[in-house]
Amino acid sequence: MAGLLYRLGRFSARRAWIVITAWAVVLGLAVVAFSIGSGRLSDAITIPNTPTTQVQHRLEKILGSDAAGTHASGTIVVQSTAKQAMTDAQRADLADMIAAVEKVDGVKSVANPFDQLEQVNAQKQKLADGKAQLAAAQQKLSDGQKQLDAAQQQLSDGQKQLDAAVAQAQASGMYDAAKPQLDAQQAQLDAGKQQLATQQEQLTANQKKIDEQRTQLTQGSKLLEMSQGALQVSKNERTAIVTVTLDAAQNEISPEVSSDIRAAASDAAPAGTTVDFSQELAQQGFGSSSEAGGIVIAAIVLAIMLGTLIAAGLPLLNAIVGVGISYLVVMSFSKLIEMNSTTPILALMLGLAVGIDYTLFILNRHREQLKRGMEVHESIGLANGTSGSAVVFAGITVIVALVALFVTGISFLGLMGAAAALAVGVAVLVAITLTPAILGLAGLRVLPKRVRRRLAEGADAGADADAGAGAAEGARPAKPRRPLTAMSTPRAWITAVASVLVLGAIAVPATQMRLGLPDGGSQPADSTQYRAYEKVRAAFGEGFNAPLVVVADVSSGLSDSEMTAREVQIGEHLSAMRDVAAVVPVTASTSHDVVVFQVIPRGGQNDVSTENLVQHLRSSGASGVEGHFQVAGATSGNIDITDYLARALPPYLIVVIGLSILIMIAVFRSLLVPLLATGGFVLSLFAALGGVTAIFQWGWLGALFNVHDPGPVLSFLPTLVVGILFGLAMDYMLFIGTGIREAYVHGASARVAVVSGVRAGRAVVTAAALIMASVFAGFIFSDNSIISALGFGLAFGVLADAFVVRMLLIPAVLHLFGRAAWWLPKWLDRLVPDVDVEGARLERTHPVVPLHEGEDEPVLV
Repeated sequence: MAGLLYRLGRFSARRAWIVITAWAVVLGLAVVAFSIGSGRLSDAITIPNTPTTQVQHRLEKILGSDAAGTHASGTIVVQSTAKQAMTDAQRADLADMIAAVEKVDGVKSVANPFDQLEQVNAQKQKLADGKAQLAAAQQKLSDGQKQLDAAQQQLSDGQKQLDAAVAQAQASGMYDAAKPQLDAQQAQLDAGKQQLATQQEQLTANQKKIDEQRTQLTQGSKLLEMSQGALQVSKNERTAIVTVTLDAAQNEISPEVSSDIRAAASDAAPAGTTVDFSQELAQQGFGSSSEAGGIVIAAIVLAIMLGTLIAAGLPLLNAIVGVGISYLVVMSFSKLIEMNSTTPILALMLGLAVGIDYTLFILNRHREQLKRGMEVHESIGLANGTSGSAVVFAGITVIVALVALFVTGISFLGLMGAAAALAVGVAVLVAITLTPAILGLAGLRVLPKRVRRRLAEGADAGADADAGAGAAEGARPAKPRRPLTAMSTPRAWITAVASVLVLGAIAVPATQMRLGLPDGGSQPADSTQYRAYEKVRAAFGEGFNAPLVVVADVSSGLSDSEMTAREVQIGEHLSAMRDVAAVVPVTASTSHDVVVFQVIPRGGQNDVSTENLVQHLRSSGASGVEGHFQVAGATSGNIDITDYLARALPPYLIVVIGLSILIMIAVFRSLLVPLLATGGFVLSLFAALGGVTAIFQWGWLGALFNVHDPGPVLSFLPTLVVGILFGLAMDYMLFIGTGIREAYVHGASARVAVVSGVRAGRAVVTAAALIMASVFAGFIFSDNSIISALGFGLAFGVLADAFVVRMLLIPAVLHLFGRAAWWLPKWLDRLVPDVDVEGARLERTHPVVPLHEGEDEPVLV
């Protein structure tokens, strides 16, 4: 590969305008593809076949899409500025605002919260009137029963008198004479009894009806009392929530529709009120001026390191070209593939970082060779064949780690990895083709003027071409280097132990890391979605932002009254559960076998109590419920996604670690070095996760990083950090480790080789790490909490890995192991392919003038 890259580099340098034109054509084609295929990005983070999605699909079949709540929705929070109930005029204006929003194309319906309040109040009055009427009917029935009882008593007394008269007549022998009269009286009494019995049956039937009505009123009162928890108007009637339902599917609100809704609501907002929009309706995009800060810092680092604007601008130019192409290509698929909004931003972030670094690696090698007097085109070809080979290998490592995200089985993560891998692949291609082309046009201008002047003077005078190459900018001739000496063993022990202790201490918070997805509380404090979230939380309670949909299966064949009784029974059972703030009956299936409730938890979406409540619901049932409760809704879905991602991380980490060991064995032809490299990666990984946990979950230094509401760590952040940081860590290991191995193979002692390799690679790794971290750090202050946390995790991880693991820990441990570090069983040595990452064989056929002739130790650059 080194020979191929050498020839590619020389061709690109000699045919610079052909290569530049080719990349311009590629960029143009990417623009065309973007204009044709660019579609709408989604804020949805979904995983199929989770418990929540299964329940949602079941409800669609049973209740239909409208009743099942599958349409996308958002809320508008309207609040009076007068800190008192909205006036009648404001309520009328609110109705006008709702009518304006309903006219927006794409809006299915808009609910007026005060209409709901009036309906509840009317229902209350109806129940109160019903109770009063029932009480009056009961009193009337009681009075009739008393009269009937009195008549019954009179008949009983008359029967006793008649029985006494019959007995007396029989005793006196006058019975036969009196019998007609006695029979007539008995018939009259029997008729009265029959009439009273009929009246009693009627009274009993009426009492039964009253009892049934009383039961219905009692159940209605209980259901109404439950529904109070879902009122969209606060108790003081100052804050109202307007629910907007759209024609789009859940979590697929287009930016155009949400923008039109915001405009319509803002224009028609009631006087004396504030209007804010929930996260679903407040799609603002994810760009931020803060990202440019990282590029500015990278430019400063490059200018200081390289000493010329042409050299400093080349990595930035190449990175922008590569990112522009990859971003446009990724977005051109957004019409065909449902793509999360974070996906192109991740490609942009990683493409910028590696694009700068990969060009820098080749540029740095080329400059050093020019300082030694090498001809420009030959230097470009050799730099492309040596450092370019390392760039290709490093890029492939990052790409493999990113594509391996498909191993998790999570489609949106795999898509993120694929987009980022595309950005890395384009960065590699730009580095090994466009970089040589521009270098060919630039000639010696990539060197500072003083270095160019000294080279020219040295050539004219016949002096050694290397006379000034050792100086940072060629200001003074470099003094001959003293022979390298190994570090002391005590120093190696102290360095190794201190490095592990420092990284271990930083990683401690990661042991308490909780995963979750961002909610309104994680939005920027000055954003409308954060204000909407806070107003709802203050006026209605924490859990109102995190409702749950609870489904209960009941016995089929129930009558309407029996179904109502069952709803009340289940609702009361749910209300009695811990961490439940309110329970609202929503609907029931027409076959009377499924009941749906809305449960408002006491905690928010990311509270431990809410997660525990969901798990408890899914593992329990109630009297009259067949099986366990089923739970759905956005909050439940987020919990499911978080759980799925947490379970997917360990297998992915195992795959990445195994891949790391195999790659490093092939590169370094050693067993210990790969284990050290991988162990160092794990340390830097957990240090990065510890830093993220301390800042974004615990709130440490929150003011500095704009974390106003600490919460759980983004559920897929650890997985992404593993994939990206692994590739970058292997890059740094490559540039440090191969230098150590090269010195060892060329005859240096194992411990001296450590010092030689570190000296050879530390400058470029330092610059690369600072640039990479600067680009990532530029995203920390993004308005998108996902990008912010990811930017910090990657920036911190890169710094920890480059400066602590690769430059301190690994060299110290390699010193302690000495020659044993490079041991490899002979049978394995025969099986492992010889990976010439640095193009050593190419260098042997294209020798470089030594930087300092006569040195005993090789100097690697």
